[in-house]
Amino acid sequence: MASEPQKFKLAGIMGMPVLQSRSPAIYNHWIREHGVLGAYGHLPVRIEQVETALRGLAALGMVGCNITLPHKLEALKIIDSVHPMARQIGAVNCIVVQEDGSLHGMNTDWVGYLGSIKEVQPGWRADQGPIAVLGSGGAARAILYALVSEGAREIRLVNRTRAKADELAADFPGIVQVHDWSQRHDVLAGCAMLINTTNQGMYGQPPLDLQLAALPKEALVSDLIYIPLETPLLAAARERGNPTVNGLGMLLHQAVPAFEAYFGIRPQITDALRRAVLATFAT
Repeated sequence: MASEPQKFKLAGIMGMPVLQSRSPAIYNHWIREHGVLGAYGHLPVRIEQVETALRGLAALGMVGCNITLPHKLEALKIIDSVHPMARQIGAVNCIVVQEDGSLHGMNTDWVGYLGSIKEVQPGWRADQGPIAVLGSGGAARAILYALVSEGAREIRLVNRTRAKADELAADFPGIVQVHDWSQRHDVLAGCAMLINTTNQGMYGQPPLDLQLAALPKEALVSDLIYIPLETPLLAAARERGNPTVNGLGMLLHQAVPAFEAYFGIRPQITDALRRAVLATFAT
């Protein structure tokens, strides 16, 4: 009796804009490496069409998709079930199509972020001193959860819209303190770490308007952006002697559990994968 043919598995990254994402280079490298019958691509979707697009995943036979800016918070309102950790964070970045066609949301950003930091600085600890975080979007939610889970004692949150920051800080009472955007330069005083979760400094966006004079030179500066690999913020930090971490490591580490959820295989981050992804920056 002939065996049932292997099902072709299709997934992708949904956002707007999204064609700059290097996620397809990561997933398709693993697909080839593990001999998976499948593919991973870009899914450019406007914000007003997110629900239609997500509901179409099952009809298209897709196994799921990653969600990026600006759709992370909107997607949470649409999907059918949410992993408890993603519910606690308040944002999803990974949606898996279930056998019955329903949509299940996960968040792998938080574990991806911690993996990227510990890879570069194995001795890093979240309780080494105050941490300044810029931004209050879906990524910021995952970062705050990650920092608090690692024992952070004081997080200084700054966002252009104060109300959004206040809403986010309410989930972490006693740890996250909100400061006005006008105070963003001064809150860096005494910090052990600075994290940019906004899109300022990303390709096609203006540089982040931030003066680093008050930031201690031993403080770790982290930018979630990876296009370009060195943002104006990271360049300025490096020039004054601060250790820096770009967003590429987070992209790689958060993809590991997502790939496993889509394709049933736990991949590894290898030098070959890094070379494959870095090669896309030269094109």
